Amino acid sequence: MNLTELNLELSGLSPRDILKRALDTHEHIALSFSGAEDVVLVHMLSKLTQSPQVFTLDTGRLHPETYRFIDQLRNHYNLPIELYSPQAEPLQTLVREKGLFSFYQDGHQECCGIRKIEPLERALSGLDAWITGQRKDQSPSTRAEVPNVQRDDRFTGRAEHLYKYNPLANWTSAEVWNYIRMMEIPFNSLHERGFISIGCEPCTRPVLPGQHEREGRWWWEEATQKECGLHAGGKPGALPFTG
Repeated sequence: MNLTELNLELSGLSPRDILKRALDTHEHIALSFSGAEDVVLVHMLSKLTQSPQVFTLDTGRLHPETYRFIDQLRNHYNLPIELYSPQAEPLQTLVREKGLFSFYQDGHQECCGIRKIEPLERALSGLDAWITGQRKDQSPSTRAEVPNVQRDDRFTGRAEHLYKYNPLANWTSAEVWNYIRMMEIPFNSLHERGFISIGCEPCTRPVLPGQHEREGRWWWEEATQKECGLHAGGKPGALPFTG
């Protein structure tokens, strides 16, 4: 698969058509749903296939509103959403040795590695490709070059390459919300309270007018570190594990 040529081709397509292309290309493909505004992809996917595969990462620290929203979507679209939770032993070790809020002192990477990265690896283990709601405008410092499709080379020992599609890469936040309102799509009630980028409860807060959405995530850390590790860097091809 020539990713440069494919990205050039996909750049002229709508998110729905990119999704359709991904579904037609890969037999084993799933949407990673975060419980935030990437709900538009759940809506599009539900219209494109009768058997969509959707998963989300249950870190054990999500807002109550996010858990309710996941169940709301499950019922609204009559859609099974598979939840992947962290393994008990490493999580218990972390909490026993460092407590529940160690990330405020030593950074969020260790906690995210246990609560997000390892569950993601399990979710992706049987897939050829996965779909995310990443957009370029979400973070100028870390996502400005997010392509429509990229190869995810973080996972070793696979017989085939794993591909990642980002159908909303070129959409702005305004376009996403226009679509949500036009299609009357359910959304997380936290958005009505100033939360834009929604993650775990201890690591997410509302943003003020004029602040960028990622300023509400891991606000005690440098802007260039505001990624949990789920996504490799934005350029197509062989990518580092920085996401």
